Amino acid sequence: MAQHIIEEAKRCLQCKNPKCSKGCPVNTPINEVIKLFLDGKISEAGEKLFLNNPLSSICSLVCPHEKFCEGNCVLSNKGNPIHWSSIEYYISDYYLNKMNIKPNIDQNKKIAIIGSGPAGITIAFILASRGYDITIFELHDKIGGVLRYGIPAFRLPKDILDRLEEQLIKMGVKIRPNILVGPVITIDDLFRDGYKAIFIGTGVWNPKPLRLKGESLGHVHYAIDYLKNPDVYNLGKKLCVIGAGNVAIDVARTALRKGVNEVYIMYRRGEEDMPASKREIEYARLDGVKFEFYKTPIEIIDNEGVKYLETKKIEENGEEKLIVLKDSEGIFKADSIIIATGQGPKANIVSHTRGIEINKFGLVITDECGRTTREGIFASGDVVTGAKTVVEAVKFSKKVANAIDEYVTKKYGSTN
Repeated sequence: MAQHIIEEAKRCLQCKNPKCSKGCPVNTPINEVIKLFLDGKISEAGEKLFLNNPLSSICSLVCPHEKFCEGNCVLSNKGNPIHWSSIEYYISDYYLNKMNIKPNIDQNKKIAIIGSGPAGITIAFILASRGYDITIFELHDKIGGVLRYGIPAFRLPKDILDRLEEQLIKMGVKIRPNILVGPVITIDDLFRDGYKAIFIGTGVWNPKPLRLKGESLGHVHYAIDYLKNPDVYNLGKKLCVIGAGNVAIDVARTALRKGVNEVYIMYRRGEEDMPASKREIEYARLDGVKFEFYKTPIEIIDNEGVKYLETKKIEENGEEKLIVLKDSEGIFKADSIIIATGQGPKANIVSHTRGIEINKFGLVITDECGRTTREGIFASGDVVTGAKTVVEAVKFSKKVANAIDEYVTKKYGSTN
């Protein structure tokens, strides 16, 4: 693998105006990192990556690179961009084992981070490196949020999250697992106990139902629940996944690895309309996932499968429109159905806290720097934007970390 990485790095043209960096949501200095790497300075390269993006090791594996960095590489015009994701993983994975950021904690600068997904981990690293006394409150038994409980291990090995946790602890970050903030420990309790600011990064863990007849039957499940612990599900031999995003793809590929013989994805539009990454769709096909396009589910039938109507795209008044075909009803037979049509936030915190406003989708309302409608409380990640990519959560969370730092410094002054 190392030889492949070196050969890829040597193909970099060291552009003076690197489009790859501009195409990255966090503007990773790709050409600078590659130069350091080729000059034998892998630790410096890793440090540069980490300081720009604490989740570089994660993003190297789960980012839609064809949309961001690699898709903007000048060599992509010839169909063969630099495979930056492989180089980034090699460097950042190496650095994760070597990094040694010593704690310099000021106990008078307490910050509570609720949720340890991409946003929470990013802010914990940034603020801990600035001397803040961080406590992470996590509902589950391990940190990671959607990274651990929503992305399959074949895409993201969980030992990366374990090593990130070890580094956080070395930096002085405290972690409280298996704790529900809201109804158990309240926001007011946190302020009472001396936390100067509170960050909410609880993600989106409520599945969005289709509201179809039959959705409560015993062989119907939701994607976000399935991905948390697929081993406890008995799906039979044939599975139908309803949805067309990356989560649907993750479910389908996981189910095949867990022993389901046939896995189909049902989508009301065509492949060209699928929101899932094109690369992930290709991987799904290689794994054996099959697709049922232009079918919209209308009912789930016990011991049978999904009743559907066929659809078709037409052009009307110069605009593309999806119509349902008359007399096109059919039943797609399946032993189990998993619904993967999106997620929304839970209301554990906002329903037990005064002053935090949410929008009609239940998402926390913030300004461009993550300030909520209640002083001292900040938020970012999926609980603010809805489900987005990891790197987009990092981008917003870097702004939020700076806003928290500015808020605490202005209100409480320097305590060093």
